[in-house]
Amino acid sequence: MANQKMNIHWFPGHMAKARREISEKIKVIDIVIELVDARAPYSSKNPMINELVRHKPRLIVLTKQDMADDRYTKQWVQYYEEQGYQAMSVNLKNFNEYQKVIEKCRCVLKEKMEKELARGLKPRAIRAMVLGIPNVGKSTFINKLANRKATVTGNKPGVTKAQQIIRVAKDFELFDTPGVLWPKLDDEHVAKNIALLGSIKQNILPLDDLFIEAMKYLSMHYPQLLKERYQLEIDLDDEDWIIKTFDHIAKVRKIKPLRGETDYDRVMELFFSEINDGSIGRITWETPLCVKD
Repeated sequence: MANQKMNIHWFPGHMAKARREISEKIKVIDIVIELVDARAPYSSKNPMINELVRHKPRLIVLTKQDMADDRYTKQWVQYYEEQGYQAMSVNLKNFNEYQKVIEKCRCVLKEKMEKELARGLKPRAIRAMVLGIPNVGKSTFINKLANRKATVTGNKPGVTKAQQIIRVAKDFELFDTPGVLWPKLDDEHVAKNIALLGSIKQNILPLDDLFIEAMKYLSMHYPQLLKERYQLEIDLDDEDWIIKTFDHIAKVRKIKPLRGETDYDRVMELFFSEINDGSIGRITWETPLCVKD
């Protein structure tokens, strides 16, 4: 994977505070549930978490399975298992799958909990910490596990600002934290992907560059989705392809011209909105192959 350098700093004060609190609380945690977005499971995996959780058992959960390409989701689960992690994917809209997460955690910790009982310690609830970058579905995940509105949810990065403990079952507790990004995004591939996921504000990057890169990727990997959604076929060999793409989408979606010209901002606003809500279709922005290469 090419490491194109950028210099995007994204470390608000509440994230720095969350990092300190995670470091303090990790000692009493039994297992870390690390959430990554199934649409970009490499880019949405915070490398800082490795340092914070140290040698704690970890379950990597690929969220938003229903918005990602199934072919690649299975490959990503296998990829992380090959890296030595426990891994699984979930559809945030399917309640039954959340019970599988609890069972998976119980299975991972079975031996540890049995040893504690053998030493004469009182039975206690498993303590799990949920970690992930902003907008990866953490609040929705916790609410589903707790079967109630346990945390504030939203489709904006950084909605959850405080840490809290949520009782999920008699023998299972979740320690919630705000979404935490690493201090600096210096890999352009990663920055673009998490902007497309909505994990950082998309206007941190030049929107037209993000639009162009997304269209290139879709035209090469998901041309059928562009054809179905916008009746659009892109010829990347045409030097005017990007202007024609803007004009075509504006025409198909009846976006009014601005001072007699295509309203590029409205086209991009529409496109990114439909990327974020899944209207265009199930898309995965990276494959395990790109990481291994």
